[in-house]
Amino acid sequence: MVDIGAFRDAVGRWATGGPGGPAGDMAEQLGLRTAVLLEGLSDLAAVEALATLRGRDLAAEGVGVVSMGGAMSVGRYAGLLGPPGLGLRLTGLCDEREQRYYDRALNRSGAPGPGFFVCAADLEDEFIRALGPARVEEIILAEGDLRAWQTFLRQPSHHGRPRHQQLRRFLGTKKGRKIRYGRLLVEALDPGRVPAPLDDLFASL
Repeated sequence: MVDIGAFRDAVGRWATGGPGGPAGDMAEQLGLRTAVLLEGLSDLAAVEALATLRGRDLAAEGVGVVSMGGAMSVGRYAGLLGPPGLGLRLTGLCDEREQRYYDRALNRSGAPGPGFFVCAADLEDEFIRALGPARVEEIILAEGDLRAWQTFLRQPSHHGRPRHQQLRRFLGTKKGRKIRYGRLLVEALDPGRVPAPLDDLFASL
């Protein structure tokens, strides 16, 4: 039986020049109606974690959540998954500084849907503001990353920066850390404190 992971892999191969047939066949078998386009794997981890917390099986609802491997790939993915390709409704998350690229991609693809939900800086920034820096530091401590965090703070380039900015930078300094914390930060959220872009995305699905 086809699963959503296999679909994502097929889309990734298609986006890098492979055949589109396998992705199309899998989308049909899964009954997909909507594609959620996300910049990277940390956003994917966060969306999957929130879906689990809310008891939602997005794939079973006809929603395919896809990591594009970078914001600049949005035009390519919108063309493949939107009306020019598989004909899916498109939505997702984007960072404010890149919103124009996402809006342009959506317009070119002609895809119906609510559009993209905009994070002020990025999704990690939204989580830190929702939880507060002190709570994020507690999570870092609980995860055994205190030494790495203290080493980071001793670096001259980070002296004098607001703690919020330091935390956001720290989460992106080691490969895989953003992905791991994408899930952890979601799990730490009070149900009523989910950042608006993420909450609005789920409400649209």
